[in-house]
Amino acid sequence: MKIIISHDIDHITVWEHKKDLIIPKFVVRSFIEFGLQHISSFELKNRFKSLIENKWQNIEELMQFDKTNEIPSTFFIGVANGLGLSYSIKNADFWTKRILQEGFDVGVHGISFNNLDNMKNEYEIFKNLSGLEKFGIRMHYLKNSKNMLGFLDKIGYLFDSTLYELRNPFKVGNLWEFPLHIMDGYIFYKNSRWQNQTLEQVKDKTKKIIENAYKNGIRYLTILFHDRYFSNSFQSWKNWYIWTIDYLKNSGFEFTSYRNAIKELEKET
Repeated sequence: MKIIISHDIDHITVWEHKKDLIIPKFVVRSFIEFGLQHISSFELKNRFKSLIENKWQNIEELMQFDKTNEIPSTFFIGVANGLGLSYSIKNADFWTKRILQEGFDVGVHGISFNNLDNMKNEYEIFKNLSGLEKFGIRMHYLKNSKNMLGFLDKIGYLFDSTLYELRNPFKVGNLWEFPLHIMDGYIFYKNSRWQNQTLEQVKDKTKKIIENAYKNGIRYLTILFHDRYFSNSFQSWKNWYIWTIDYLKNSGFEFTSYRNAIKELEKET
């Protein structure tokens, strides 16, 4: 079993959300989690520091960590706005080029998942700003529809990694679907809108998912970690990601990318 690491970019700045409810919800969430003793005063302080600094991304820091650990991760960046994703094309363009410059792969963080014309538009915008001929996609909030994979194949995407299920990669036409197996938010929240799991609980849950995937013959275990959480504002989330990478390396697993996995799979067909 090989490991594929990816990162969704949901936010760039704080004030890109001045017209929605993201900021007040974040403030309320932070105080509730602090009151329930799920985050420390150190984390709470850093969360408000990020508001003042107008910085809700940690892309450079995460790229440096992944590069140091030789992780060929893929970043997904949005080129359209939707619920909770409000940054500009200018920022998307800058960070797409910056990530590629550092040697990492980039794909689309999709907004439209059931409208072919809108999906085509996102594809063309990203193709033009990235200069890439072939690339993948993951839908924002993992939203999907019965027609989604067929539409993505028709548009010309290389791969998708939206479906959250214990399953090996499969093809829909020329499109490869890589189901997602571990996502940060899904394991830090348990039947709650607030963080209610300790780092040790999340570590145990992660181990069980990895062991179950291995026992079930999963060839490529896919993991999603949002760049925003690689921060002292989310200390337990950051520590979980660092621990997960160390755990997988110490367990002897090899890291790969979606593109390399596709090359391996294509050789077999």
